[in-house]
Amino acid sequence: MPEGHTLHRLAREHQRSFAGAPVRVSSPQGRFDVGAASVDGRVLEDAEAFGKHLLHRYEGGRIVHVHLGLYGKFTELPLPMGEPVGQVRMRMVGADVGTDLRGPTACEIYDETQVAALTARLGPDPLRSDADPDRAWRRIAKSQNAIGALLMDQAVLAGVGNVYRAEVLFRHGIHPDRPGRAVRRDEWDAIWTDLVVLMAVGVDAGVMHVVRPEHDTGAPSYAEDRPRTYVYRRAGEACRVCATPVVHSVMKGRNLFWCPTCQPA
Repeated sequence: MPEGHTLHRLAREHQRSFAGAPVRVSSPQGRFDVGAASVDGRVLEDAEAFGKHLLHRYEGGRIVHVHLGLYGKFTELPLPMGEPVGQVRMRMVGADVGTDLRGPTACEIYDETQVAALTARLGPDPLRSDADPDRAWRRIAKSQNAIGALLMDQAVLAGVGNVYRAEVLFRHGIHPDRPGRAVRRDEWDAIWTDLVVLMAVGVDAGVMHVVRPEHDTGAPSYAEDRPRTYVYRRAGEACRVCATPVVHSVMKGRNLFWCPTCQPA
């Protein structure tokens, strides 16, 4: 599932490509026909992201809410776009560029009440200037749940996914099984500050850069088109810092990776 930096990058791209002018919106697939018709031809006033949720605000108070889920993807295309290919849930056509959305978990019309309800149930987003890290800390500090699970709980912290979870815990030497209530406040402050920086780099670069320059050598990344990671998808491989084999387990249905030496229990 795309992590928060992907949605913030999309919001920035859509703001640049479509905002301030009328946008033709359609649903070639047909599953978003009514919603598309309600915003078709209206001016897109703003595009923003909250965690893993994307919001397009159109004149007249109509808002398109998108959650990509596991399979959703926007594909930007030059004009003229030509006939849709595959199951296009929503097509947006601006003055200079267009984009097709395929496979989202959600693509629907919201009003401000629904947006308020959505943001109320999300934790603070490290990529938003209005985020309050104390909201997350208050939940972490009193929780017996593992910090590895808490970082992935969107009600605690919005936008963090499996890669940032594994890598930020490694960078701060914290075992993913440690209970939230056993995490010190200074450790949480350092994690939050690190996420703010790392995720902003992800927005700018389009990929997650999580390895410090002095460790960005040796074994290649888990995929050709991805930068190196410390532990994510490196089970059995040597830790980039201490050479201990990286360990893999499953936490709440998601793959988890850590170094037993750099992140002692």
